[in-house]
Amino acid sequence: MDASLLPDLPAWQRRGGAHTAEEIAQQPGLWAALADLLDTRHTDIDAFLGERLGHADQLVIFTGAGSSGFIAEMVADQLNAQWPAEIRAIHTTSLLTHPALYLRRDRPTLLVSFGRSGSSPESVAVVDLVRDQVDAARFLDITCNADGELARRGQGRSDTLSLLMPPASCDRAFAMTSSLTCMLLAALSAFDRAPWPQRLQRLRQLSAHGGTALQAWDAAVAALAQAPYTRVIYLGSGPLEATAREAALKVLELTAGRVLALANTPLGFRHGPKSTLNADTLVVMLRSAQPLSRRYEQDLLNELRRDGIAGRVISIGPDGDDRAEGDFVLDVADLPDPWLAPLWLLVPQCYALQRSAALGLTPDNPFPDGTVNRVVQGVTIHPHG
Repeated sequence: MDASLLPDLPAWQRRGGAHTAEEIAQQPGLWAALADLLDTRHTDIDAFLGERLGHADQLVIFTGAGSSGFIAEMVADQLNAQWPAEIRAIHTTSLLTHPALYLRRDRPTLLVSFGRSGSSPESVAVVDLVRDQVDAARFLDITCNADGELARRGQGRSDTLSLLMPPASCDRAFAMTSSLTCMLLAALSAFDRAPWPQRLQRLRQLSAHGGTALQAWDAAVAALAQAPYTRVIYLGSGPLEATAREAALKVLELTAGRVLALANTPLGFRHGPKSTLNADTLVVMLRSAQPLSRRYEQDLLNELRRDGIAGRVISIGPDGDDRAEGDFVLDVADLPDPWLAPLWLLVPQCYALQRSAALGLTPDNPFPDGTVNRVVQGVTIHPHG
């Protein structure tokens, strides 16, 4: 665990945020542990996937709800570009309400489910739905909970592979932090076309970068969270659009909605959402590693800073000549954006934690009245026949 985020663990315990702080800080170590875990499971993964990704008739659906659904969005396009198979991100919340738009009985389908608990009603129901409506259906469950419904129901089934994350990734706090980044990196590792040694080396590189980032950014994030911004806007393009949505969700969750957080793309922001800017707004750009994307991002950063309407405009991403004072930058290896997303998420996670505490809330459970729950409740699964 990185100690920079936890200079005074008793203080975080008094604030009701010890679990969240620990789970953010442990991520670099968990990414290295994930590399070790996948080193023992990669033959199982390869055997389960077989040659199916090389066939254009194969449909792969990455799915989840909330943060787990954003994992699906972060990884799908990157992997779809590598394989003849069609690889899509479809949230469980859409699959359940409109299955006919996505499923065909005669099309071989692999459902890849992300679940921290593995017991949310939508996650379980979507597995049943696909099994019922697709003749050649297979299931890969990426989950953090060995005792969850996904892991339990998949045991002993030839059509299912359960890929369990390091046990500590099953966050005890309300917000998904280490669970999300572990499942994201596990999916990228399992489906990437690079040789396994290269994939595992990427994880270990990210682990080292993550430790450096937490040490370098902790104090600046804590200071940023003391500013009384009532709106936060995260911007990202390509796979980082979903990363921006996850970053915004962390603020909404941990501040119990007292800070309004939105997400958009750098180009899409001008088409109406820019009207949300005022002096109480913090704008955070998640910078791409791709040169073309960075040019569009820089155009908007220059525009926003020139306009002077937002309270503050900063960016997070790979170091470069276009950095500005106050940006969170890191000299990282040349990796695709989805692989780097866990690094950039460290800032929004820490910011949401610190902002929650600054508002006098309890980050481990910002909804003590049960309005919103760690595992979603109150969902009725209706018949799909």
